[in-house]
Amino acid sequence: MNTIELIKQKLASLNPEKIEIIDESVKHKDHEGAKAGGGHFLLTIVSYVFSNKSTIVRHRMIYDALEEMMNKDIHALSIKAYTPEEI
Repeated sequence: MNTIELIKQKLASLNPEKIEIIDESVKHKDHEGAKAGGGHFLLTIVSYVFSNKSTIVRHRMIYDALEEMMNKDIHALSIKAYTPEEI
């Protein structure tokens, strides 16, 4: 399973209505984190579980779901987390 599919699998626990992941690793190929194998990703996720939650709490929920992958498979993660009403 590739990294994007694994990220989607881990984030399924957040019951996303929509999830989009873009791998930007190629733009960072000479970056130290990329040399160690960690990828750079842009994540957009829409879920009702983010309702009444601050941006910091939303990001923490995402990082908690991806904990096993951070600093190994994922070096950098840019996050946009919304509720369905916010999009």
